[in-house]
Amino acid sequence: MTTDEFRRNRDNFCYRHPDRQSFVLCQRCMRTICPECQTQGAVGVICPECMAEQRKARTPVQRKAERRWARRPQALAAVSSGRPVVTLAIIAITALFYILTLIPGYGPVIQSMLVFNSGFVSPGYPFQPWRVLTAALAHASFLHLALNMFTLWILGRSLEPLLGKGRFLALYLISALGGSVAVTLLAPLTSVVGASGAIFGLFGALLVIGRHIGADIRVIAVLIGINFAFPFVLALINSIGSGSFVAALNAVGISWQAHLGGLVVGALVGFVYARTRAAKQRPLQIGALVAVSVVLVGLLAVPSLVG
Repeated sequence: MTTDEFRRNRDNFCYRHPDRQSFVLCQRCMRTICPECQTQGAVGVICPECMAEQRKARTPVQRKAERRWARRPQALAAVSSGRPVVTLAIIAITALFYILTLIPGYGPVIQSMLVFNSGFVSPGYPFQPWRVLTAALAHASFLHLALNMFTLWILGRSLEPLLGKGRFLALYLISALGGSVAVTLLAPLTSVVGASGAIFGLFGALLVIGRHIGADIRVIAVLIGINFAFPFVLALINSIGSGSFVAALNAVGISWQAHLGGLVVGALVGFVYARTRAAKQRPLQIGALVAVSVVLVGLLAVPSLVG
């Protein structure tokens, strides 16, 4: 679908606010609704009109139960404000794990249990596959944590309301996996920590989805370029005196491999979302995400097979 076709298709925009694009559908009438129009139901979000019809259809017994148990009526059908709940939860959990790594005597042990190294998914080493994701919870310093979480907040408050909580969480986790896979393939036996791979995945998805809906993606592209090029520029400056660019790049301590893996995988997931947003395509979307994840897990074994 071209950009012009996307703009002309009103199904890509909230039916109550035609200027707001969204990927979230009412689970009853299947019309597109923006975060302001979403009412959280038992099996997904519901638009205001469907919610009004649902309330009219309540039986006397249901009304009595509501009066008895719902001291706060808004808790029964709270309208989503578009608050990025998953984004805030990820930030809170990541910050908690960083605090745990500061506990004297226990912190280093906790940190060592989160770090990813391709050896933990290779024969001859302790098999600990969960590290492909837990590395996103560990950070080398407060500055490292603060920069990643600030970027996550900036991207999450735009992407999460657009995609929905479940899709956004899947994007974050699969991107984190993609970063670990890239480290395995491009920098085997290198220990890494940080949520940068997952965050670059959000960058990649935002770039692809923004292009799909006809948004101006030049600013996003520039930000991606600056962030990705930073370790290389820093290494180039440091190598002027030493003469070894590779050694200087390794000394920078920034895993560009994880950035690259997260960016590519995030863009791929964003493409899946952009092409499978209709309700009838939900099984196809889930299948595509599972397929991407399976391929990534399979790629973790490549260094062992080659070696």
